[in-house]
Amino acid sequence: MSLPVLLKNPKILLLGAGNVALQKAKVLNENEIEFFTISQEFKSEFFEYSKNNQKKLFEVEDIKDFSFIIDATGNSEVTKLLLEEKTKRFFMLNVVDVPLYCDFYFMALLNIGKVQIGVSSNGASPLLAKTIRDKIKNTLPQEPLENLLEMASDERENGIINKDKLESVANKIFAKAYIIGCGIGDVELLTLKAYKTIQSLEVALVDNLISEEIKAIIPKNCEIIDVGKAKGFHKKSQDEINQIFLEHLQKGKSVGRLKSGDPYLYGRGAEEALYLIQNDFSNIEVIPGVTSALSGCTVAGIPVTHRDISKSFSVVTAHLKNNSLNLDWIDLLKIPNHTTVVLMGLSRASQIKDAALQNGCDINLPCAIVSNASRENQEVLVTTLENLDITSKLTKQPSIIVFGDVVQFANILPKYKSTQEVNND
Repeated sequence: MSLPVLLKNPKILLLGAGNVALQKAKVLNENEIEFFTISQEFKSEFFEYSKNNQKKLFEVEDIKDFSFIIDATGNSEVTKLLLEEKTKRFFMLNVVDVPLYCDFYFMALLNIGKVQIGVSSNGASPLLAKTIRDKIKNTLPQEPLENLLEMASDERENGIINKDKLESVANKIFAKAYIIGCGIGDVELLTLKAYKTIQSLEVALVDNLISEEIKAIIPKNCEIIDVGKAKGFHKKSQDEINQIFLEHLQKGKSVGRLKSGDPYLYGRGAEEALYLIQNDFSNIEVIPGVTSALSGCTVAGIPVTHRDISKSFSVVTAHLKNNSLNLDWIDLLKIPNHTTVVLMGLSRASQIKDAALQNGCDINLPCAIVSNASRENQEVLVTTLENLDITSKLTKQPSIIVFGDVVQFANILPKYKSTQEVNND
């Protein structure tokens, strides 16, 4: 077992001044720890790091004034003398690269202002300890943390200790909010950024449409909170979701809001980001995602545009706040050579049909319903405006409705096939 302690003004003797000893001298020097060096020969570079040096043959009497001895000579005879002396009096010994003879180890140190973070492998692998230290360094917000430490130090010197305030500021520094677009279902369609971010989360607020494949890559030590919304059944209101998001951030957590598709396309991502900003939290990252508005068509073999058939496209929603119906876009269906993609419209198919016919849309206008895009149970139903209401009852959510002549390609062009298996372990 190891006990990490901070030693004040330790008396250290370094034996040797070769390459191995030079590495120890650099560490001691970087941490402003004074030490004395004895060696028969000194590398010229050594004097940049060691001020107190004596060029001589080592003798046991040399250690009498020191409590910590570092044997970096690589000389078994020197090590033997030191081990014999340890049976006569107490001192701490480190024989470099020989863990069996070490009473203490050098940690890979990270200095951030007044804070020192030490990583030790207990002598097993100093290189691995350094690698871990560098990973920690890259994840910590060094400048804000250093400023906070200075503030805490000043307040302590003035007799001010406000634990609640310090904890609140510290949590704000370490907390990070991610609003993550998780695409249309297949885990392979996640962006690399989304995948890596999900792997780093401490708390995940998960939407109803997030696939089981994507849920399976959330780390086991991550707290998962289901905040999904389905038509007619809301586990959490938007206000509750916002509050849960903020509360976990205030605890200093890395919190991810996993949203289907792209978070800024009818995904309320902007509302959630604005809520955090309005509540004095701005460390937010929004990660784009593959949206069903476009890729939902692609996986079904439907090109949103085609030079001969569709020169433009629109993306609309049939569903607005408070479950209200949106049909302001109906006239788009009368535009020649145009594609209209409707999100959240399946349950409104009958009303969409009636409004379209009342506005003079072509009863034979081609349309398709794509459900569970990119997933194993993906389904593509091609129909016309006239039969949209009937066809809508043959499939399930989540779905998109596509209007336009490009729908004809659904029976010609290849469809996307998922190659992933759901991991339920």
